[in-house]
Amino acid sequence: MSSSEKPTVEDVMSTPLETISPDATVREAAERMRAKDISALVVTTTPRAIVSSTDVLDAVAEGEDVAELTVADVMTTDVETAAPDLYMEEVAAMMTTYGIKHLPVVDDDYVGMISSTDVTAHLS
Repeated sequence: MSSSEKPTVEDVMSTPLETISPDATVREAAERMRAKDISALVVTTTPRAIVSSTDVLDAVAEGEDVAELTVADVMTTDVETAAPDLYMEEVAAMMTTYGIKHLPVVDDDYVGMISSTDVTAHLS
């Protein structure tokens, strides 16, 4: 990427993509996020889904047993996605419009993840 080009999602996204099964426990999801130092995982389902640290925190705050509760019980379905060639300004606008912090990056299949932290770091 030359300095005159705007950065795109592909330039900034996190890879490899971290995924989790919908049958995994919420505790397993939390452990994987902590081990990888990330705050969201793509859930391997159709339609597309994601589980985030916010979903885990909500389950804990509601007194759920995260050792028994499954990812499918707390995940967000029908998630918005971003294409690898979107400009960072477009992604920032999407996140603001939809009130979200993570966007799986899809080019026919999942190829990465972009977070609000990634966007902020590259637009500041």
